[in-house]
This record gives sequence, structure tokens and C-alpha cells, in this order.
Amino acid sequence: MLTQDLKRELLEIARSSIAAALQEGATRRGGALDLHPSQELLHPRGAFVTIRIDRELRGCIGYMESLLPLAEVVSEVAARAALDDPRFPALTPSELEQATLEISVLSPMRRIYNKAEVQVGTHGLMLELGFSKGVLLPQVATEYGWNAEEFLEAVCRKSGLHRLAWREPDAKISVFSAEVIDEEEVFRGHPA
Repeated sequence: MLTQDLKRELLEIARSSIAAALQEGATRRGGALDLHPSQELLHPRGAFVTIRIDRELRGCIGYMESLLPLAEVVSEVAARAALDDPRFPALTPSELEQATLEISVLSPMRRIYNKAEVQVGTHGLMLELGFSKGVLLPQVATEYGWNAEEFLEAVCRKSGLHRLAWREPDAKISVFSAEVIDEEEVFRGHPA
């Protein structure tokens, strides 16, 4: 578990990286290293950064696993979520002022073999079948009120596959957990 100070530091890295990328007009790589992150943020971890405006998704990109330090991963994926998410146009500086950030720091993945192993609200899912791959973070199932089967069907659709593809013998399903860092919660009563 990350301390409140480390959560704040990661959020500051993410927001600074987005601001720099918007100013430079291109994804800024390695920006977190300029910030001299705390020692605890130098361990390799996968992470996603989600950007929302008025609670609506505006960008989300991440790495399931990484050999890079967590601070560097957050810096890179924050800028990419703002500029490179193909579902949305690039974020503008005025949108950044309105945006709320959420960082999901991921645990290592573990392969599972049946839906009874899926713990909704705790696990995120990754499905791989052939050349298709899809990921849903743990909080997605909770937000939509899905049970384990609905969650599995949703990750199939996210992968571009039919909803029951998870049942196919060659389907590889992995679970992971995430420590979710919500900017509104971390800075509630403590402005950045």
C-alpha cells in the first residue's frame, strides 16, 4: 500500500507530465525522472492513468507490466492518456484544468481457469485469444454493477471478440488487483 504522500507524489507526477506534454505537443518520456521521485516509486510496476472530465472518460492508457520504475511509467502513460488514446482527441490545456486523474497501480497478473476465481471488485481482467487482447480494470465491474460472468463477457467485447470467447479452450484469462489513487479523494480538503 502506498502512503498518502506517495499517492500525492504520483498524482503530481501525472499532472506535471500531462501539462508538459500539452505544452510540448508530443508525449514526454522519462519526465518523472526529472522530479527525483521517492525511493518507493522507483520499483517496476504496471500502472494505468485514467482522465475524466465531469465523471466522463476522457482518456485511459497504461501498461500491465513494466521493467521501468513506477514513477516513470505513471509519467509516460499520463501523457499518453492525454494525447494518444485513439478514442478521443488530444486533451487541451483548458480541459486539463477541469480533469480529474485516477492512477491504478497494478499487482502482478495471475492466470485463472474458471469464472469462480474472479473476485468482482478486487480483480481486473486480461483476456488473450489468438491475436486479440483486452483489459478491464477492477473498478470497471464495480462501476457497472457486473457479476463475474458479465465482467468476463465485457472483457471479451473489449478484445473485439464474441461475448463467450472466454470459454474457448485457448482463451487465456488473467486477474490482477489495483491500488486505485483517485485525485478527488487524495486531495479532498488538501488542495494540490
